[in-house]
This record gives sequence, structure tokens and C-alpha cells, in this order.
Amino acid sequence: MRPRDITFHHPAAFWLGCAAVVAGVLAHLPMLAMAAPMHYHLAGMPMDNAMLVGMALVPLGVLLAGYGLMPRMEQMRRALHARHSPLPFHVTDHIPLNREHWKLVAVLTIALAVDVMKPATIGFVMPGMSAEYGISRSAAGWLALSALIGTTVGSIVWGRLGDLFGRRATILLSALMFMGTAICGAMPAFGWNLVMCFMMGAAAGGMLPITFTLMAETIPTAHRGWLLVALGGIGTSAGYLLASGAATLFEPAFSWRALWLLNLPTGVLIVFLNRYIPESPRFLALAGLEDQARAVLQRFSGGALAADLPVVRDHQPEAAPAAKEPARIGLRRLLRGRHAHITWGLAICAIGWGLVNFGFLLWLPANLVKLGIDAHASSALLARSAILALPGIGIVVWFYQRWSSIRTLVLFAAMATCALLFFFVIDLADLRSSMLTMLGTVLLLLSISGVIATLIPYAAEIYPVHLRSSGAGLIAACSKFGGILGAGLGVAGLFDHFMLSAVLIALPLAAAGWMLARSGIETRGHDLEAIQEVLSR
Repeated sequence: MRPRDITFHHPAAFWLGCAAVVAGVLAHLPMLAMAAPMHYHLAGMPMDNAMLVGMALVPLGVLLAGYGLMPRMEQMRRALHARHSPLPFHVTDHIPLNREHWKLVAVLTIALAVDVMKPATIGFVMPGMSAEYGISRSAAGWLALSALIGTTVGSIVWGRLGDLFGRRATILLSALMFMGTAICGAMPAFGWNLVMCFMMGAAAGGMLPITFTLMAETIPTAHRGWLLVALGGIGTSAGYLLASGAATLFEPAFSWRALWLLNLPTGVLIVFLNRYIPESPRFLALAGLEDQARAVLQRFSGGALAADLPVVRDHQPEAAPAAKEPARIGLRRLLRGRHAHITWGLAICAIGWGLVNFGFLLWLPANLVKLGIDAHASSALLARSAILALPGIGIVVWFYQRWSSIRTLVLFAAMATCALLFFFVIDLADLRSSMLTMLGTVLLLLSISGVIATLIPYAAEIYPVHLRSSGAGLIAACSKFGGILGAGLGVAGLFDHFMLSAVLIALPLAAAGWMLARSGIETRGHDLEAIQEVLSR
């Protein structure tokens, strides 16, 4: 085994699994090609034998590849109960950004953009899907709900896998599921689209926290904060642009099904780029793979770390978790003990964000009409508000990097609370001012953008290495759960009561801000190991 290699159980199994997934997707294309004269209309047609075989190959390939990506578990179990000499993380945490760092940033930005593109595509496929399957738009809305539930489940499951199998392995597994869900573009029945959309959502929800975790554990301390926030902002914007661009280019000629089929080449792209995605050196050290961890540190050191440098004997708390407590992985470890107050604060904040983003904002146009603004004017007002809020990401990055990580998160949670209460006052006082409404909307859009831009990066910094992926996944899942809750409350009619909904949603955000102001600790400018040392006091 070469020092740069990362030990998987069976590398051959991974590539055979990839081949099986690709073959399973390609088996669906002949029937789709035969439907080209009918503008790829497949609704109601029976599946042929090739499609049935392909549907079996896809899950088989994912399982086989997942088996191949597993690290040597027995070696890891022994490592977790042994005392390790710490590696010199402090050396690479205080060097300038170099070519290797920028390559990693570029690749993870591409991966995150592809990740965001998948669920964003749903809005573009729903009209064509509704027309082909002969279902109402409300029935097609189950597609979005299926994806949202998938992202919630995927964030938790992938977060756990990231702490068990490694960051790089789980990114690759997510890409494989993207590839497999391309068969959604050839499904003749709407029910199968729901199943595939759930799987696609699970893969998308899983990749988000893992990319932030890997970035946090690899980027030097001085640049970690702003790059994490910028990664989220740029990746999200690029994902929506890719979804809308693909719809414009391919949907008119190849129908809505082409947007699902793009899951195959975009997933293959991430697998191809895996050569530029290293495993986290901190995870490798935790797993007992110190030669591999040292090789990754050397690769990113920019010459600051000698290739044959012996293991440094300085005390590094995170590198020897067994000396203080067993490195157990589980959600209970996040919700109890020294991380409990921070976890609950972040979780409630994430749920509050989901309630605003997938609930209050979705019903805001209708409620603006109730405030006396006509439908066309309300759409124009929201568009102008969104444009005015766009520079907010730059403000968030500056505050997070130059001022304070935890105070920035608390500030934007407080701003979101104030924006919701501002709408409450507007309705209570029966104000009918477009200027006031625009001011409240800009404040709300800016504040919730700041909350989500800082929430996952902060979660990726605050937890110890053996819980970091699980913690980021849990907080990401809470944001999606808030979206599910917001959608349910919308169906139940809560958002028809503008004042009541504004106050009720402001409460969890206010509570989260108070909890984080009391329990959160500063991460700006601190090494990941130093953050854990503060938490352990």
C-alpha cells in the first residue's frame, strides 16, 4: 500500500458497482429512444425486460460500491481504542492557501453545485410531468415533499456514514446514487418517480454536510470561515443556475425527462473528480491510518511539512480521543453532554429557518395581496427585494471572517426574528405601504440567507472529529425538517393568519438566538483542536 492510498475494503467492488449502476441506467435508454417520435411520452407504457434488469442493477451496484468504499473496519476499531501520537495539524493550519487548497475548493464547489441542482430541478420538471401523467399540480407537489423527506433522512444517514466510512467515501456514494436516480427520466409511472425522487433527495441531503466537514478539516484556520460561507453561497447559486440553464437548453427538445437523465453525467463527473478529493487527514488519523494522514498533510502543506517529518509529540486533544473518552459515534452524543446546549440551539435555529423558507416565504405573495398589494405588484416587489438582498452574502462572509462566527449567526437569527415581528406590526397597524413591505421583505431575505450561510459552516467547526460529520448532518436535517413542518402548516392553513404565523415562527428563532448567545463559543481564528479544548473545560 502506497502512503497516499486510502484503504478501502475492496477497490474492485467499487468500480464493479459503478459499472453496474451505469449499465442499469443505460438499459432504460432504448425504450426512451423509441418514444422519441412521441416527444418521449412514456406514461402508461409497460416496462420491458431490459428496464426491469436495469432497475435491479442500480441498487445492486450502489450496494456493491458501498461495500467497496468501506474502510478496513477492524483496523479502525483497534485504532479507536489505542493511544495515538498526534500529527502536526497545527503546522498546516497556519500556512497560506496554495494550489492544492484551491483545487479542493473548486472541486467541492462543483460537487455542491451539482448537489443543489438536483432538488432545484423539481420545480422545472413538475409542469411537464403533470401534463404527461395527467395529474394535478397539487398531486405533483408530492414530488417535492418526497425529495424534502429524502434530504432530511439523507442528511442524518450520510452524516453518520461520514464519521464511519470517511468524508471522501460518502461523497462518492452520494454521487453513485445521483447516477442511479437518472432512471427517473425513463419511468412510465408517477409512483416510481416518487421513489426515485426520495433517493435523489437522500443523496443530495447527504452530500451537503459532508462537503462542509471535509472543507473545515482541510483548509487553514485563517481562511476556513470565509471559504466555508462562500462555498455555501456560490455552490447554491450555481446549482440553481445549472437547473434553470439545463431546463432552458434541454427541456424543449427532449421533454422534462432529460433533466432527470442529467443525473448520470453529473454523477460521473463527481466520481471522475474524486482524484482531487483527498480524505480528511483528521479522519485518517482517528482511524489509525497515520501514514495516509501524514501524506495528505504533506500534500497540502505547501512545503511547510517535511515528507519524512516524525510524528510531533505536542499535546493535540482531538488526535487522541481515547485518552479522554471513547470516540463513540451517535446522535445521543450530540444531544447530551458537553455539546448538548449548542446542538439544541443550532437544531432549533435550523428548524426555524426551514419554517421561514418553506412556509412563511412561500405564502408571502398571497399575504401581500391581503395587505392591499395586487398580485402583479407583489411579484415585482418580491423580485426587487430579492435583488436588493443579493449583496447580503458578501456581508455575511465579512462578518463571519472579520468579526465573529457565533455572533454573526446570533445576529442574523435576531434579524430574522425582527423581520417577522415587523410584518406582525404592519398587519396589526393595518399599514398599506409598499416601501414598508419591501423593507420588511429585504430584511427577512437577507437575514434568513445569513442564517443558513453560517449555520452549517459553524456546525462543521464546532464538533470533534469523530462527531463532526454527524453533527453537520443533524443540523442540515433539522433545516429540511423545518421545511416539511412549514409545508404541513401551510396545508393546515396557519399561513392564512398572517400575524399569528409571523409571531409563532419568530419564537423558535428568538429562542435559538438566545441559546446560542449563551452556549455558543467562538471558532473564528481558532484551530479545530483548540475549539475542542475550550469545550472540554
